[in-house]
Amino acid sequence: MGSSAGSAGKRGTRGGPSAPEPIAAAEQAAAAAADERHPHGRLGRRFDRNSPFVIGFTGGLGVLLAIGVVQLLATARQALILVGIALFLAIGIEPVIAWLRRHRLPRWAAVALVFACGTAIVAGFLTAAITPLVTQGGDLVDHASDRLHELEAQYPLIRSWSQRLHLDQELQHGLTANSSLVHGLLGAGERVFGILTSTVIVVVLTAYFSANFPRIRANLYRLFPQPRRPRAILLGDAIFAKVGGYVLGNLLISLITAVATFIWLTVFSVPYPLVLSVLVAILDLLPLIGSTVAGLIITAVALTVSLPVSVATAGFFIAMRLLEDYLLVPRVMDRTVRVPAVVTVVAIFLGGALLGILGALLAIPVAAAVLLILQEVVFPRLDHPDETPPPAGT
Repeated sequence: MGSSAGSAGKRGTRGGPSAPEPIAAAEQAAAAAADERHPHGRLGRRFDRNSPFVIGFTGGLGVLLAIGVVQLLATARQALILVGIALFLAIGIEPVIAWLRRHRLPRWAAVALVFACGTAIVAGFLTAAITPLVTQGGDLVDHASDRLHELEAQYPLIRSWSQRLHLDQELQHGLTANSSLVHGLLGAGERVFGILTSTVIVVVLTAYFSANFPRIRANLYRLFPQPRRPRAILLGDAIFAKVGGYVLGNLLISLITAVATFIWLTVFSVPYPLVLSVLVAILDLLPLIGSTVAGLIITAVALTVSLPVSVATAGFFIAMRLLEDYLLVPRVMDRTVRVPAVVTVVAIFLGGALLGILGALLAIPVAAAVLLILQEVVFPRLDHPDETPPPAGT
């Protein structure tokens, strides 16, 4: 009698005093199915996937889901880009954190040390270079038209091309467009605030992803079925290694190129050496085309000194390009990222068309990951379609 009252009390609590009999029976079954190990019950039997209702419902739901995902991606594009940059950087610095972990440093301490060193380097560079950067950058903008006139006076060929392309008018228009004081200050303030906000968000997300990278990695691999999980771990870790090697190697090569450029420009008295060196460091992050564009720009600036200096500067950048291709890249990145030149060019142009500079930067590691999946998964399946893979762990 007491147990019947207790059951009635439970039914009243869950379904209310007027719960229908089928609901009451289901609640009793739910209470019996729950235990300490499975508080929410065990997995039930799968639906009949061959049912017309299930097929139609799944197809319609898939279409709606695809439309919703596309709209969501378009709406949250800017936020997703920041998240992607942060995740990319977290994967990039993971080799450094893993090296510190192998030296018995806790993960939180390794992440803190990496970010403290990075912050100190950036702060030190800005403290030492912000004044000359602003001075040289302002002087470059203020005297851009004068520099063009000097080149036209010294070199008739440049004057001819300048007249054909109306370079002087285009330069003046670019320098004077939207140049009112209020508009200029507001525009500059908005841009600076936007850049600072995005930078802070990326840094915070990168630190969070780095601190929780093992958990993120484990949850990512749990998305794969258990029989395929070991293979997914091997391929995924190889992709992470490629991204990390590419990020660290690319930063190191850009730093070497920027330092060499600064020394060269200073020795030959080419104007704005610090600004141009920073420009080289940024452009050199873009594979293939970045160093070429930087070389063309600095060769043109070196023309303001003399033609021999400009020719020598062009030769310097050709030598630097050969040094990168045949010495630095093979030693620094070729062990982790090896992408054919044709694939590199196509990937850079596609990435640039989709996401601009960010897409061009991400193109090489993404292409390397796609090539790895093609070589290890797709091509073997196509070459041997009838082969049954061995069980996992054998």
